[in-house]
Amino acid sequence: MYAIIKTGAKQHKVSEGDVLLVEKLAGDKGTEVVFDEVLMVSDDNSVKIGKPFVEGAKVVGEVVIQTKGPKVIIGKMKRRKGFRKKTGHRQELTSMKIKKISI
Repeated sequence: MYAIIKTGAKQHKVSEGDVLLVEKLAGDKGTEVVFDEVLMVSDDNSVKIGKPFVEGAKVVGEVVIQTKGPKVIIGKMKRRKGFRKKTGHRQELTSMKIKKISI
C-alpha cells in the first residue's frame, strides 16, 4: 500500500515504514504529524484518486529529526562593472517516518 501526499508545495510517494525529508514542520523528535492532503491512495486491489484530495484518507508520520539540507551557493556577477555578490542558503528540513496510511 502506498499514497501520494502533498506537503511543503511538493508531492511525495510514501508507504508505511519509509523515512523521507520534507520541508520544515513544527514539532520535536517523536511528535506525530497527520497529513490530510492525500492526492492518491493505492492498495493491492484498488486505486483511489482525489479531486484534488481523497476524502477521509490520512497519513500519519513521526518526526525523527530536525535538520538542514546541503548548502546552496548563489553567485551574481555583472560583467565589466566590478559587481560580484556571493550568498548561500541551507533549507531547514524535517525527517519523517511514515507510521500509518488509512483510507
